[in-house]
Amino acid sequence: MKVVIAFFIALAGLTAVFGQNEQAPIVEKEVAYADWSFRNARTSEFGSLRGLAAGKKLVVVVYFAPWCPNWRHDAPMIERLYEKYKASGLEVIGVSEYDTSPATRVNLDMLKVTFPVYYESEERGARATTTHYRYRQATGDKRSWGSPWYIFLEPAKFEKGEVLVNKASIINGEMIEVEGEKFIREKLGLPAEAQKQALLSKTAAEPCDPEKPTVTLKKP
Repeated sequence: MKVVIAFFIALAGLTAVFGQNEQAPIVEKEVAYADWSFRNARTSEFGSLRGLAAGKKLVVVVYFAPWCPNWRHDAPMIERLYEKYKASGLEVIGVSEYDTSPATRVNLDMLKVTFPVYYESEERGARATTTHYRYRQATGDKRSWGSPWYIFLEPAKFEKGEVLVNKASIINGEMIEVEGEKFIREKLGLPAEAQKQALLSKTAAEPCDPEKPTVTLKKP
């Protein structure tokens, strides 16, 4: 019994140190990604993606559930990239899913997120009816909740009409920071930086469902 207890204590420590582990690479996929008009999580005003993307070189749309530990892991990283590259033409837009707008605002304040965030759904029961779910299915994301899920958009290549693009680079999981920053710099036309030291490999994973905790270890 003591051995089992010691195992769980050690596992909790690993999770605290290494964070989540549902990292995924940036890949190009066929996906008919359409313009949307959602409410701003902070002001409740509507905003359209096409309008928000105007004048930008690269737009990163990140879908997330506020209660998801994977999102809480990625949010500070995405905020750093936003602050670093927004003057160079980068826009980051969050789309909150499966939680109330008040809960989303609390989450954004807690994580010190400053990039614009909108919301599509406000309850978990909507999981299979959102555009977020449809896009994940189209791109092969097998996770239950798909938080976070990224799509990279180049506004200069937007098509006319409702569908903005029919092919895009996406991430079915957490972003690998070194890869993500390299991709962003390339799309913004910035010279490559000297190779940074690789981040520590993560070993502990936790799915985005606080009601079903797990102690399963997964590889990136």
